[in-house]
Amino acid sequence: MKPVVQLERTGCGIAAVAAIAGVSYRKAQRTANQLGIFAMDRLLWSKTAYVRRLLQKYRLRPVSTEHPFRSWSSLPDLALLAIKWHREHGEPCWHWVVFVRDREGERVLDSKRSLVHHVRRDFGRMKPKWYMAVAKEQ
Repeated sequence: MKPVVQLERTGCGIAAVAAIAGVSYRKAQRTANQLGIFAMDRLLWSKTAYVRRLLQKYRLRPVSTEHPFRSWSSLPDLALLAIKWHREHGEPCWHWVVFVRDREGERVLDSKRSLVHHVRRDFGRMKPKWYMAVAKEQ
């Protein structure tokens, strides 16, 4: 799985789904827009419904509920993580990243444009609040 860099300031949810689905940001953006999902919509980064709908469009199955982050070792092999969790105007907000564990080991795919490296292993620096497991449909 390869990281996808977000092309919009608030497009981390779209980029995270694109990485899991194996498509470009532009393709995921077009699909999201067809579903009425736009990066500038605050609900994309303060609610999970839009990301869930976009995952399902790509035949990916998000779990029904989010789980509090406990430890890196307790995460499933594929999950969306909420990092940089904070409140803006009383609403929760976060940055979406992808956690993946496979033959290449554990890593986080971070879509933030300004990063030099979008594959992260600096687990001590990230402070996930919660996660949503994701499964690929057979």
